[in-house]
Amino acid sequence: MEGDIRKMQNEVRTRFAPSPTGYMHIGNLRTALYGYLLSKKYGGKFILRIEDTDQERYVEGAVDVIYKTLKLAGLKHDEGPDIGGDYGPYVQSQRKNIYMEYAKKLIESGAAYYCFCDKERLEQIKGAQDGSDAVHKYDRHCLNLTKQEIEKNLAENKPFVIRQKMPVQGTTSFDDVVYGTITVDNSELDDQILIKSDGLPTYNFANVVDDHLMNITHVVRGNEYLSSTPKYNLLYKAFGWEIPTYVHLPLILRPTGQKLSKRAGDPSFEDLISMGYLSEAIVNYVALLGWSPGSTQEIFTMDELIQVFSIDGINKAPAVFDIVKLSWMNGEYIRKLSPDKFHELAVPYYKNSLKNNKIVPEKVSALLQARTDVLNSIPENIDFLNQLPDYDVSIYTHKKSKTNETNSLESLKAALPVLQQLEKWDNDSIYQALMSLSEKLEIKNSQMLWPVRIAISGKSVTPGGATEIAEILGKDETIVRIQAGIEKLYRFYVLKNT
Repeated sequence: MEGDIRKMQNEVRTRFAPSPTGYMHIGNLRTALYGYLLSKKYGGKFILRIEDTDQERYVEGAVDVIYKTLKLAGLKHDEGPDIGGDYGPYVQSQRKNIYMEYAKKLIESGAAYYCFCDKERLEQIKGAQDGSDAVHKYDRHCLNLTKQEIEKNLAENKPFVIRQKMPVQGTTSFDDVVYGTITVDNSELDDQILIKSDGLPTYNFANVVDDHLMNITHVVRGNEYLSSTPKYNLLYKAFGWEIPTYVHLPLILRPTGQKLSKRAGDPSFEDLISMGYLSEAIVNYVALLGWSPGSTQEIFTMDELIQVFSIDGINKAPAVFDIVKLSWMNGEYIRKLSPDKFHELAVPYYKNSLKNNKIVPEKVSALLQARTDVLNSIPENIDFLNQLPDYDVSIYTHKKSKTNETNSLESLKAALPVLQQLEKWDNDSIYQALMSLSEKLEIKNSQMLWPVRIAISGKSVTPGGATEIAEILGKDETIVRIQAGIEKLYRFYVLKNT
């Protein structure tokens, strides 16, 4: 297939054509990404077109969301509503007259016709077909209207739509890069509407006209459009136009097997950004949803994706969106950041969660970077720095460290005077002091470090070890918390023996 692309056109042109409905879901982002990668791999053009013919679904501000998403994702379009180009306008509602012109050409050639049936009659047709195994279809009542009847209806401004005249016998086939040759029985095709009663085109018609007029060579879209593609091909043939290369993408499913859905609470691109995922990590992860690079490599820069992307690597099988895998990948990206960049990204999460003004934020960032996968986990991971939480003494018991309430109490009692006498308060000094104490007491290092960690954090899982946390808390706060831990364990024994 790669060789065919090189031979086929002087320029590969792909398009991303979203509807402005309010948000960018993961499937939309993947469609845009694959179209972008395909065009850039061959030095072609990536076009942005806004498909707003369904005015009932239009959401104010949604176009800005599209621009923002593409910018954050690093998908810079070469032509579009905001930057222009040789094939504009790039907003479908601004191309209304173009669609009507081409619809009338189909009427003249006999490939389409005016339909003046009102809503009540269409409902009657549908009702009469309910319950049968046959596909719901328009009964072609208006197909054989005379020229005089049509002109009279138009002169009286009678509402109309324009329908495509479908073949009723034989089959229609089309080739898809991913799914191969697909054939449908023409008897199953309805005479679809091309121009609606408001004068705007339907999605199917506008796509065909715009893709042709904008010289789109490869149509990249979700496989939910597979069933509509025969209709597209019949339109191309009716006009005598060259059919583009189709690249239909597999579904993206939740781990439970359902299709991703905003209504079901699945995150959009914006949601993921607000949750603390880096845009580069999201794009990298989305690239692998239904596409294989043919190697075990998983982390890619955009330039690397452009180099290795191949539509031959797109799978037919549905892809699974795994937030756990995305979180892992995001963590890999976070650890590649410079310390200054990570601190810059982390600071907004400290605003309401780091209230102890004696703590140095830069030290917290140094502790967190190697242990953070998603930025929005920061507040819950550092809440103990503000105030020691109430905790159960059972967390002093740790099988791997070989600690329990008894030896933890002894370790804390031994550590307290050592830390009180320590003059230099930094991670290395605290660590060396506690390790020397462990050696003196002839206990495992973990039997000292685990109790100190619990006493000063109140948690069994923390973003750093005992001595790192102690450095950040400072000497006074660390001593106070260890004393509180000793008292807590004493109370436990008193209650236990009462």
